[in-house]
Amino acid sequence: MEHRNRLPHRRTAWFVCIALAWGILGAPSAHAQTAGTTVVQGRLALHWGDPAPVARQQKALPARLRAVLLADDGRRIPLDPVQAKRAAVDLYALANRRVAVSLPVLAQGVSARERFADAIVPADRLAEAAPALGGKQVAAAAAVMGNTRWVTLMCKFSDIATEQKNQAFFASQYGNAVGQLGHYWSEVSYGQINLVGSSAYGWFALPKPRSGYVTMVDGKEDADLDRLFQDCVTAADAQVDFTGVQGINMMFNGDLDGYAWGGGACAMMDGARRCPRATWNPPWSFANLAPLAHEMGHGYGLPHSDNSDGDDDTYDNPWDVMSDGWRNAVSDPVYGTRPKHINMIQRDRLGWVASARKWVVPAGLSGSWQFELEYAALADGTGRQLVVLNTPDQIDPAFTVSYTLEARNRTGTYEGGLAGTAVIVHRVRGGTAYSEDADFPPANVANNEGSMFKVGETWSAPNGGYRLRVDGTTARGFLVTLTAGGQVTGGPLLPRTGAPPVSSVKPAPPATGNNRISPRPALQRRAPFRDPRRIR
Repeated sequence: MEHRNRLPHRRTAWFVCIALAWGILGAPSAHAQTAGTTVVQGRLALHWGDPAPVARQQKALPARLRAVLLADDGRRIPLDPVQAKRAAVDLYALANRRVAVSLPVLAQGVSARERFADAIVPADRLAEAAPALGGKQVAAAAAVMGNTRWVTLMCKFSDIATEQKNQAFFASQYGNAVGQLGHYWSEVSYGQINLVGSSAYGWFALPKPRSGYVTMVDGKEDADLDRLFQDCVTAADAQVDFTGVQGINMMFNGDLDGYAWGGGACAMMDGARRCPRATWNPPWSFANLAPLAHEMGHGYGLPHSDNSDGDDDTYDNPWDVMSDGWRNAVSDPVYGTRPKHINMIQRDRLGWVASARKWVVPAGLSGSWQFELEYAALADGTGRQLVVLNTPDQIDPAFTVSYTLEARNRTGTYEGGLAGTAVIVHRVRGGTAYSEDADFPPANVANNEGSMFKVGETWSAPNGGYRLRVDGTTARGFLVTLTAGGQVTGGPLLPRTGAPPVSSVKPAPPATGNNRISPRPALQRRAPFRDPRRIR
């Protein structure tokens, strides 16, 4: 029952106070016309908006993010998403979870469309296991395991008669054959989740025309996601048994506001208030599996990934379907563009990376190790597939950086269209993974050679604390050498050097406990390498 997942109010208030005291959320923000603060508990709903694809010469709409606190007392409190990211350190880890939010109390007569949050902390059982509220503890997403049954609800506006696809098509999307969602999510999760029992229903008639759900706000179309969800579910309630349903994919027969949406929502169904994962899909989205899988990923709580070119386009990392689902993808004759896999840190966020397959290198460690980095798509074996390189915490944990290493192989049902077979490096900050690029300036799309580190090539962290060399290929991935320790803080670039000879390199230590490696004495070191660009 819901109340079993609540932390005692006094303990939750203590969490918020500790978070503010630690400074991980920053000092309470300065709000005009406020009168103190209050702590409100409820469920955090995040909604990611993904624009329709456009011709290459056109500029796509930017990605959107909405954050809403669904309070226990029934209130729906929209939060400013930019401030919410800082208030939570890793906002994405709290998607679909119970949270406690510290909000300024607005002065009498003052209203705000989006509220600024001073602190957002978890208030569920996952939080009880956290010994403290440092950045790493807060950023622990809830694992997704076992059966995740989804239902598709096909809902049509009262003024649009077109039914683009029939019920049989949508039901077949959940199948376990190659190129269907059941097969895809099982493969991506290494068999950790399945879609058994998922089905489709409709078409159901909505009570309003499209204009009743999509209105103009500040000169732009804006879809009322809550009303769309409630009306679509209500229209289907008599026919659909929602018991045990974890996700609802809504298919609409007309455009929404130029976006497909994914996240979570709450509504009355089967006589009870339920809060499943949810997606809102216009025709351009549900006609292809890639964007539909992308929105389902948001439903599971996954954020966008990005590349490192620094622009405001998050859809330019083709190594993750949670960024660029269209490029370097495999085409399916029935289901359109197939989804690529998600990157390893996204898999780890949902609890799908076994401890033996993950190696977390603590900040400040010195040494050099050679090991095999296995392809991310391999479900069997015990070799390492994810290496996380931690860096020292900075003043604001929301901006603390770590790096991840993974190996991708251009082969298979979903990965056969990748740009190449290589080691891929991501920089992770604030819950977002940015693919590293050795080219300067970075490419607009990370399907270039600069984003792929192949045999004989080296990547170095900008501060010189880590250096990676790809030594060779194996039957299951790449043989790599990782060197840790040392830091360059200024001055001229140091000479480029090759990797240490294999004979002088220690093998990677076996995984133990939480897979953090024990400190070892530093090897005789060459000068730390500073230039982030590749060397051959």
